[in-house]
Amino acid sequence: MKISKPLNLFASLVLVSVLIAGCKNQESNDNSKKTEVRKEVNAEDILGNPEYLAISYGGYRKITRDSQPTIKELKNDMKILEALGVKLLRTYNVQLQQAPNLLKAISQLKEEDPSFEMYVMLGAWIDCENAWTGKTPNHEKESEANAGEIERAIALAKQYPDIVKVIAVGNEAMVKWAASYYVQPEVILKWVTYLQDKKAAGELPEKLWITSSDDFASWGGGDPMYHTEDLNKLYHAVDYVSMHTYPFHNSHYNPEFWQVPEEDASLNDMQKVDAAMERALNFARKQYDSVSNYMKSIGVNKPIHIGETGWATTSTSFYGPRGSKAADEYKQAKYYWLVRDWTNENNISCFYFEAFNERWKDASNPKGSENHFGLFTIDGEAKFALWDLVDEGIFNGLTRNGDPISKTYNGNKELLMENVLVPPAKSGKNN
Repeated sequence: MKISKPLNLFASLVLVSVLIAGCKNQESNDNSKKTEVRKEVNAEDILGNPEYLAISYGGYRKITRDSQPTIKELKNDMKILEALGVKLLRTYNVQLQQAPNLLKAISQLKEEDPSFEMYVMLGAWIDCENAWTGKTPNHEKESEANAGEIERAIALAKQYPDIVKVIAVGNEAMVKWAASYYVQPEVILKWVTYLQDKKAAGELPEKLWITSSDDFASWGGGDPMYHTEDLNKLYHAVDYVSMHTYPFHNSHYNPEFWQVPEEDASLNDMQKVDAAMERALNFARKQYDSVSNYMKSIGVNKPIHIGETGWATTSTSFYGPRGSKAADEYKQAKYYWLVRDWTNENNISCFYFEAFNERWKDASNPKGSENHFGLFTIDGEAKFALWDLVDEGIFNGLTRNGDPISKTYNGNKELLMENVLVPPAKSGKNN
């Protein structure tokens, strides 16, 4: 008996040692996994990589941006988007608190869960003189506020180098139909060059990419009036091109592609709708190609990604029942699936517009199309494009505004389809 106790003690010590070693090995394995997850990735690794789905994000819930989303609300949104497979967000300005708070929220999520991945294309808003003031905009001079906006973007990129991978100078800031605020290309060129110089001087991360996000026409893909020396210089200055394309808006402004051609007259209603969505994708592809062709014509070869494209689900005017009949959840779903397939197959990043509905954009008109581009409603109902993912359970346990993620129309497709209208015929008669 005297011998057996030391032997049992020895065995116990051996067992404890083995367990400790095992735990250390497990911890080592876990740490190596964490190290692998935390391995630095840069814009060149992310952009064009279908494993890093991109989306445009605004977390505003109220009818005014004076009401900023909380850190908790931003974190809940990030969990929803991560479940969707999104790892790259686009924001629009650093004038307000949302972008800094979003970066803080992502940073906290990474601390809580080292496997969490989310990166940001940080937008710096650019205006002309007198923009949004009630005075006549002076498109030949820039706003004095632009310098402060750029410096705030620089500060955030330096504070969160593990999250901010792109700075975009301006949003649709050169296109002439942005009559309230557009600037000349020399202004965008000035600030892009300024940021590139900061990189060269070591004041910004070397692999931070700089671009401007603008309409396809602004990038030379449309009217020749945009083909300027400053635009050509801008092509050389950016790290990649971020272009916008909106077949949805063009269903009103440029409806030739959208209207049902005579040769499709014998198709049934759903076949006509599906054919229209294929034409919508082809419209976007042609605009992409037009930018690519112009870029090549000036001797530049850089990546081109889609900074914005999307489809609204409700409209009371141009795109609704009395207009082009483009707005509904079925058409949004078709466009989302088509554009994701095209861009993923061709290594094009697509910052799909947008993640969630935002009601501030057309605050006086709740059913205005600008309020309804989201893949989710304000309260976290997944629109038709995402119904299958709800069924798969990828959003289980996640909430928005305290509500679990559910389907619009209570999941009743027949009810949803009652709002799906056939585009007008080219003859001018409605089908």
